[in-house]
Amino acid sequence: MVRALAGEPTLEVSRRCADLAELLASAAAGLGDVAVVSADLAGLDRESVRHLHGSQCWVVGLADPEAGWSVERTERLGVDAVAPVGEPSEALAAVRGVLARGTRPGQPADRPAEPEPAVAEPAPRTGRLVAVWGPTGAPGRTTVALGLAEALAEHDCLLVDADTYGGTVAPMLGLLDEAPGVAAACRAAATGRLDPAALAALTPQLAPGLRVLTGISRPERWTELPPAHLEEVWAAARGLATWTVVDCGFGLERDEALSYDTRAPQRNGATLSALAAADVVVAVGAADPIGMQRLVRGLMDLDDLELPGSRVVAVGRVRASVAGSRPAGAIRHALARYAGVADAHLLAWDPAACDAAVLAGRLLGEVGAGPLHRDLVALAGAVRSAVGARAAH
Repeated sequence: MVRALAGEPTLEVSRRCADLAELLASAAAGLGDVAVVSADLAGLDRESVRHLHGSQCWVVGLADPEAGWSVERTERLGVDAVAPVGEPSEALAAVRGVLARGTRPGQPADRPAEPEPAVAEPAPRTGRLVAVWGPTGAPGRTTVALGLAEALAEHDCLLVDADTYGGTVAPMLGLLDEAPGVAAACRAAATGRLDPAALAALTPQLAPGLRVLTGISRPERWTELPPAHLEEVWAAARGLATWTVVDCGFGLERDEALSYDTRAPQRNGATLSALAAADVVVAVGAADPIGMQRLVRGLMDLDDLELPGSRVVAVGRVRASVAGSRPAGAIRHALARYAGVADAHLLAWDPAACDAAVLAGRLLGEVGAGPLHRDLVALAGAVRSAVGARAAH
């Protein structure tokens, strides 16, 4: 392979790296434009490929089916091109191909679109992803995510806990959370092993049409959910279920990237990844004055992210004791005046049903169809409409 690459007049082999650490260091030092890497290199995963891209280095992966690295699995690492191991001519062609793209790696939006290969099998299912987000202060994100997932289960739904600060999907449903499914999914994605079938094995079926991918049990494990791996989780989820509902954390800041001279993991990376991938973002706020203030500011922060998906705003715990004698009108007026939201969805205050569901570890609909459950079903209808309107455009 080295002889073939070095024999090309327009190419120069600048370094033969013994391990991944040397490869990353060489790329960071600007010693090469293309990294030709065996897919079974120890430690190679999607995050290291992203680091190579961040060093403005293209990545050509060498697939070796005998070592368990098929072309498809190698592609899931996020490499720019794949060639079979032991075929120097094809690797050379792949190197030429990535260099001919003109733009630098790490800028997928500027790359020319690649033609889709012809496939004999039918295309995989493309599900919809809904991210449930809300500002700090526990406005009811998980309750809304559970209600949406239950309402969308009739169309086949996957519920994912991606809150890196305090995910509570598993305990609210009475599930064991010692082995978080989302962390296992990220580990499989890191090595190109995650596909819809592998994801299905990590998601127990809670009810007919409803699967659950549990979150991390301890907040300090947030580093196990890097965005590079979650991107593959979202892709696999779209192939597994018609709907995927993601319970996100509250943080939207990117300061972690500004606090280091090198590329650093981001505590809020999981939330930002889900929001960027979502077809619809459901922004949840609480009806009390503090919750409304946080929601208005949070909606402005969402605007700054320039997310591609649609947005649906929901306000929970609506009651006269904190919002005045006419709470619905007061909330709608405040959101229209300060946030430009004219179609907020209000969720009834139903503490008895919420307490009963948490105590029993069950879904709201399983403990009785109260006013909050009915409002969440209506909210699910608004989410379906938002997806349909987006598809129409």
